[in-house]
Amino acid sequence: MKVICPFKPYDFEFTASPLKEDFMQSRFLIHMTAILMMAGAALAATAQISEACTRCVYLGPDNTVIVARSMDWAEDPGTEIYLFPRGMARDGAAGPNALKWTSKYGSLVCSFYGIATVDGINEQGLVVNTLYLVESDYGPAVAGRPNMSIACWTQYVLDSYASVAEAVTALAKEPFTVVAPLLPNGVPGVGHMVISDPSGDSAIFEYVKGKLVIHHGRQYQVMTNSPTFDEQLAINKYWEQIGGLTFLPGTNRASDRFARASFFIHALPPMADGLRATASVFSVIRGVSVPLGITTPGVPNISSTVWRTVYDQKAKRMYFDSSMSPNVFWIPLARLDLTAGAPVKKLALKGGETYSGDASGSFQPGQPFPFLPAVAK
Repeated sequence: MKVICPFKPYDFEFTASPLKEDFMQSRFLIHMTAILMMAGAALAATAQISEACTRCVYLGPDNTVIVARSMDWAEDPGTEIYLFPRGMARDGAAGPNALKWTSKYGSLVCSFYGIATVDGINEQGLVVNTLYLVESDYGPAVAGRPNMSIACWTQYVLDSYASVAEAVTALAKEPFTVVAPLLPNGVPGVGHMVISDPSGDSAIFEYVKGKLVIHHGRQYQVMTNSPTFDEQLAINKYWEQIGGLTFLPGTNRASDRFARASFFIHALPPMADGLRATASVFSVIRGVSVPLGITTPGVPNISSTVWRTVYDQKAKRMYFDSSMSPNVFWIPLARLDLTAGAPVKKLALKGGETYSGDASGSFQPGQPFPFLPAVAK
C-alpha cells in the first residue's frame, strides 16, 4: 500500500508491505485524523467569518441536473423569495461609476438581509449560488471600468446569461470590478460564485489576490468555502485515495463537508426520474448540513444551516427547505409571469411564514429590494 499525504507541512509518502497493509492503513487513518483535526483547529481559530455553505450538483441520465446548496449563517439573514421579471433597469450600487444594465431574463431569487441576491434560477434554467470565501480579494478599482457592489453580483449573472459558457466568455473579460462592503452584521461581504445550466455545465468564479480565477467544466460538482477552490480539490484528492467507504472526515469544516458531499453525490445511482433524483440530492445536502443550534465556541465560521435550496434545472423548479419548518415547498418557473412589465412579486418568509407543496400561487406584489451600496477604493 502506497500512502501519500498532500497536506503542508505534513506531505510525505511511504509504502507498506502486503502483510502489514491492513494494520498500517488503520494506524495511518487514526494518525492522520488527529493531525488534520489539529490543523483544522488552528485554521479555524484564525477565521473571522460566519458562513459555511455547501453546493453540489447531480448529473443523471436524460439531462437530469439537480443542484443543491445550504445556507449556513450565524443568525437569521431574513431571506425571502422574489420574482423579478425581465426588462428591469439595474444599477450596480457602487457610486457614480456603477455598472448599469437591463435584465435580459426573468429570475426567481433568494434575498439576503434584504440587500443582496445570493441564490436563484433564471428563466433559461441557469442557477447561480454565491458562498462565503474569506480569501476573496477583488482588487482595486480600475480606471475606465465600472464598479459593482457584490450584493448585485449574483443578480447580474441571472439577469444577463442563458448558459455557463456564455457567462464564462463574458465574465472572463472582467467588464466590472466587484466591490465588497461590510454586511449588516459587520463581517466583510466576500464570496465566490458557482453557476450551472441545464446541460450540466458548471463554472466557479473566485477573486484571489486581485485576480479573477475561473474553474470551468462539468467535473466541478461540489463547492464549499475556504480554502480557495484549487486547494479544496487537492484536499479532496487525498480523501478519494482513502475511499469514502473506508473513512470520511466528519466535522463541519468546509474541507470535510466538501469531501463528504463529493463522495455522496458521485455515489448516487443513475436516475432519470426528476422527483427521485431531487429526493436523493436533498438527502446529500441535508447530510452535510450543520444541525440547527450547534455552534463551536470561538469559531464563528462554523454556523447552523438556516435553509437549503434544490433546483431541478431540467424542469426549472426551485425547492426551498427551511430549518425552522417541517415543510418543503416548491416553485415551478412555468407558473410565474416573468414577462417584461410584469410586477415584481415576493414570497414572504419572515415572521415564521411557511408553505407546503406548490407555492407559486402565494406570491404577493412587492418592491425590489435595494442592493447594499459599496464605495470603490
